[in-house]
Amino acid sequence: MPGLGLVDHSPNNPKPCTHLSTASNLVLIDNYDSFTWNVYQYLVLEGATVKVFRNDEVTLAQLVDIKPTQLVVSPGPGHPHTDAGISCEVIRHFAGKIPIFGVCMGEQCIFSVFGGKVEVTGEILHGKTSPLRHDSQGIYEGLPQDIPVTRYHSLAGTHLSLPDSLEVTSWIPGLPDGSKSIIMGVRHKKFVVEGVQFHPESILTEEGRVMLRNFLRMEGGMWDENRSHCNSSKERIAAKSINGAGDAQESSNGATTAEQPRQSILEQIFGHRRHSVEAQKLVLSQRPSDLQASYDLSISPPQIAFVERLRTSPYNLSLMAEIKRASPSKGVISLNTCAPQQARKYALAGASVISVLTEPEWFKGSIDDLRAVRQSLEGMPNRPAVLRKDFIFDEYQILEARLAGADTVLLIVKMLEQDTLRKLYEYSQSLGMEPLVEVNTLDEMDVAISLGAQVIGVNNRDLTNFEVDLDTTSRLMHRVPVGTIVCALSGISGPKDVAAYSKNGVGAVLVGEALMRATDTAAFVQELLGGSLDDGLSQTEDFPMVKVCGTRSPEAAKVAIEAGADLIGIILVEGRKRCVTRDVALTISHVCKTIRKPRPRKATAMGSRSGAASEYFEHTTNSLRQGDRALLVGVFQNQPLDYILEQQRTLSLDLVQLHGSEPIEWAPLIPVPVLRRFGFEEPGLGRRGYHALPLLDSAAGGTGQTLNVVKVRKILEADARVRVVLAGGLTPVNVKEVLKQVPDFRRRIAAVDVSSGVEEDGVQSLDKIRAFITAVKAMSEDSA
Repeated sequence: MPGLGLVDHSPNNPKPCTHLSTASNLVLIDNYDSFTWNVYQYLVLEGATVKVFRNDEVTLAQLVDIKPTQLVVSPGPGHPHTDAGISCEVIRHFAGKIPIFGVCMGEQCIFSVFGGKVEVTGEILHGKTSPLRHDSQGIYEGLPQDIPVTRYHSLAGTHLSLPDSLEVTSWIPGLPDGSKSIIMGVRHKKFVVEGVQFHPESILTEEGRVMLRNFLRMEGGMWDENRSHCNSSKERIAAKSINGAGDAQESSNGATTAEQPRQSILEQIFGHRRHSVEAQKLVLSQRPSDLQASYDLSISPPQIAFVERLRTSPYNLSLMAEIKRASPSKGVISLNTCAPQQARKYALAGASVISVLTEPEWFKGSIDDLRAVRQSLEGMPNRPAVLRKDFIFDEYQILEARLAGADTVLLIVKMLEQDTLRKLYEYSQSLGMEPLVEVNTLDEMDVAISLGAQVIGVNNRDLTNFEVDLDTTSRLMHRVPVGTIVCALSGISGPKDVAAYSKNGVGAVLVGEALMRATDTAAFVQELLGGSLDDGLSQTEDFPMVKVCGTRSPEAAKVAIEAGADLIGIILVEGRKRCVTRDVALTISHVCKTIRKPRPRKATAMGSRSGAASEYFEHTTNSLRQGDRALLVGVFQNQPLDYILEQQRTLSLDLVQLHGSEPIEWAPLIPVPVLRRFGFEEPGLGRRGYHALPLLDSAAGGTGQTLNVVKVRKILEADARVRVVLAGGLTPVNVKEVLKQVPDFRRRIAAVDVSSGVEEDGVQSLDKIRAFITAVKAMSEDSA
């Protein structure tokens, strides 16, 4: 393919090398990968005699009897723990006895056997060609730097879990400070064991045959027997010193960093974030000017005051609940967690703040997670504040956070110069966000105090080595000014960890890993912080309201209200047979405003979950239940918004029902709650912050067509917190049976809507109206 700059390094018309006596009985383990043939071809061309075994078709005892001269473990799909068959076992047995070489999964098996962790890298690479840096030892002996190699992987060994027995031999350059990125090769320090994450056998890898040739010349199981191929780390350092080579060159070549001060984890992450943020700034639509232009349009999601929200909690201590898929100290925690779903769990469990980790490499987060979390909380009364937790060093990251919906950001004193810290602090405040300022020492606490920080987070984990000391927060409390909120961060996993903080005046605790692993989020939070928190479902009366729709006379409205109807619907769509005139509508409106219900529903305390967020549809349902009179609902269908607004004012409508294809976005523009009709396959039914309740109808309304209860159940199963109004074919005779078919109907069905079901010959029957309402009320009392 012209123009791609790809070079075919395959052995075109190759001539085999002479037979190698040192490789007369090489065993190749096939991990069910098509590249195994390529590996086999290269080995044979270099003079090896090769026997191939599938990873599940041979035993260790059989391989021992074969007495192999070398062992090669092929690439393969999956993870070395679950998909490599006998590979790890044979590596463990033959290490130190014969030379071992692993390719891709084979390398991951080596990494895993000696104690390292193989995890998702955040990239899925399939045929990606990258320049390779290496240490010029072992299989890389005599090879130039930056040779192109081909990569097919989504997993790799991690730097943080690199076993002491292994050293990194190759990597892909890319960070501005020359430090290593994803590990591309490892070597055992004593045993003749090497592995590469890339594919030397690929036609797009340069010098792949040379790498395998170097391997085949190795003998025995120890590097002491192969001095010419791989010097020890100490010997390489000494040689560089004698030859006058500087440390900088040694570090850039990557042979070892033992002679250099080891970077702390914080420094590694900080360096990587600097590089990635600078790269992001160059992307069209993500440049600083692009972000500023968007912000100037006032399109950032509405924000709440972080400090005030942190002071409000249903518990003695406020909870900052963290969404964290992974960490440098714990590795993978929960890669498959849905961030917005987790956020809703945290909010309804009583969290005052939701912390969203947006660092992608070590913590597996993203700014998209934060954006989705903020969207998931839309319309939620008393929602938690949203914190962007990242390694922030640039105003760009703060502006990006605000545009995504953050209410606050984290600023880490340890990683910022004081001038930079103050600049970022003040910039965040200029966007309406009081930052969380993180400290770990007394000196850092003094810096935060001098800054005027209103919220200070004390990290119990030292970010230079990631060691945890839960007493760190308590030791620093005596320096904190009155009125400043102190949050204990990191390492908190149970009630005992929290008890001391409450006594010492700590205002909040941040919990991540323990919450992510909890099987019952609400129960864990209550146990952690002490106390109980109602889930909010019982805060509303647990039986459906009744809506009598298609009302055409004040007499029918009066009968319905006196029988206990909660909602009276009038059709305001010209041309429909149930449409009422302006004068009739006004008389019905007067009836609704003046006649009281015989048994007003008990007014529930809207603030009974003080300090906790509540589910949107719970809140709207509860709001509609308040008061001692029936509410008047005007039903519209595909009419202009101006007309709807005019009718609402003229008729004093308490609710508006949109029964056509009106945009969901109209709901916030209408000054009263909106019921919106949805078809079973129509998107947006569970969208919070717009319609007060979705209404499920079997057809266009008033047709008498029976509702499909199976489809209703599927909708309720898909969204455990949504509440709906049921309409379509309901009658005094079948309403009980229909409701019984809906699991937990008392909580999930906010209201039942009847129209044609209380008519006779197209005219409303007063007796049927009474019978329908009585049937619903009686059912509620029977199941109480």
